[in-house]
Amino acid sequence: MTKSSNGANLGFEQKLWQAADKLRGNMDAAEYKHVVLGLIFLKYISDAFQEVYNELKNDPEGLSDPEDIDEYKAKNIFWVPPRARWDYLQKNAKQPSIGKLIDDAMDSIERDNKSLRGVLPKDYARPALNTQSLGELIDLIGTIGLGDRESRSKDILGRVYEYFLGEFADAEGKKGGQFYTPRSIVKLLVEMIEPYKGRVFDPCCGSGGMFVQSEKFVNAHRGRNDDIHIFGQESNQTTWRLCKMNLAIRGIESRLVKWNNEGSFLNDEHKDLKADFILANPPFNDSDWKGELLRDDVRWKYGVPPTGNANFAWVQHFIHHLAPTGITGFVLANGSMSSNTSGEGEIRKNIVEEDIVDCMIAIPSQLFYNTMIPACLWFIARDKKNHKFSDRRGKVLFIDARKMGFLVDRRHRELTDEEIRKIADTYHAWRGEGGEYKDIPGFCKSATLDEIQKHKHILTPGRYVGIEEEEDDGIPFDEKMKKLTSELAEQFNQSKELEEKIKKNLEALGYVV
Repeated sequence: MTKSSNGANLGFEQKLWQAADKLRGNMDAAEYKHVVLGLIFLKYISDAFQEVYNELKNDPEGLSDPEDIDEYKAKNIFWVPPRARWDYLQKNAKQPSIGKLIDDAMDSIERDNKSLRGVLPKDYARPALNTQSLGELIDLIGTIGLGDRESRSKDILGRVYEYFLGEFADAEGKKGGQFYTPRSIVKLLVEMIEPYKGRVFDPCCGSGGMFVQSEKFVNAHRGRNDDIHIFGQESNQTTWRLCKMNLAIRGIESRLVKWNNEGSFLNDEHKDLKADFILANPPFNDSDWKGELLRDDVRWKYGVPPTGNANFAWVQHFIHHLAPTGITGFVLANGSMSSNTSGEGEIRKNIVEEDIVDCMIAIPSQLFYNTMIPACLWFIARDKKNHKFSDRRGKVLFIDARKMGFLVDRRHRELTDEEIRKIADTYHAWRGEGGEYKDIPGFCKSATLDEIQKHKHILTPGRYVGIEEEEDDGIPFDEKMKKLTSELAEQFNQSKELEEKIKKNLEALGYVV
């Protein structure tokens, strides 16, 4: 069994986190996150720069200038000015002015690298940040290679960054984890909808996990990175900065990942976009989405969403932005599959009757760092007769994966790579990509619109997949019934004896029963 983990079964990431967390002192995790991740990013780009610098300096023909900024731009490496390089900062790590030196370093990197402007954290000189701890943190991060070719080939930075994001989400609880989608969920969404080529959109992109996994998927299948064009939007500026750094360290173009503090509903940065793939994990059951200002919005084709819950505003926002043959996979609270309050049942009915719901997956509990609300996955396809796949009109695939996953610790569960593959392969076989599809009681069922109508357009997979078939243990039916009858009789006799004892005790106390 291959466990897809964001750190529980890894070595150095966990040790690095434990050491870094010790240095946090009394600082809030939400603040400390930007301190640590900013330094990790700085170490990464400095490592990558230093490797190219050494090559240019040791050029046997002596034709290269290691201080020529264009040499680095030509190699798609960030230029790092002398006083922003890691060796300079590490030499000064014990100086009382180290916070100011880091702020100046971040400023100079942004000035010389257009794509990083307004992205890097620059608050290391604040009084609340202990300079001794900051110096120790620099020494700690200095012990790992992040940006040289060997480290890049092993994606050391990606592993550390992803692990730290998860740990910070856990440390911050609901408030901080809202932007972090667990890796196994992202991987499942990506494996399901296969964003090989085209426009990939996430209108609530958080720290960019959906984009990173999409890119990994393409690389794993020997695709070309420039076959994918990324569009995103995020309303939390500090989270948007994390996203931009997360993409920059992987060389993913993020020019069209936008920020504004109004968010996707009130200020849609990509109004005219029709995406081939939409991957998203919107905030569950958001009651403060300013829906009262948008009652006549063009996006509400299937019904006006209630002002007290944004779930079906998100669903319709995704549908609105899909290309004619586009597909979206997204996470939503379980209530979205069955709720009939405030007109949600009618909106869901209209979406089902439009015949664009492709697949519904019930997922295990405890997968998320930030919420205990049970969640599900929706997959909506604009064109279910799409020539790339089989004609799925009039059908919806239901998958019940609630029994899957393994406990990483007492509070968190993850899906294994094999489980992700099983779910994705079932969907791919059903939509005609090879392999034979068949209904499996307790796991998957291809239901017709007629069946869904009989269930009043409720989309909970458990209603359709039925009960898992038990293996025949070879014991004849008559014997099973005799055994069951004798067990029930024994329990009944025991309960009669207990009843008599209670009656006698009550009589002894003067109560007549």
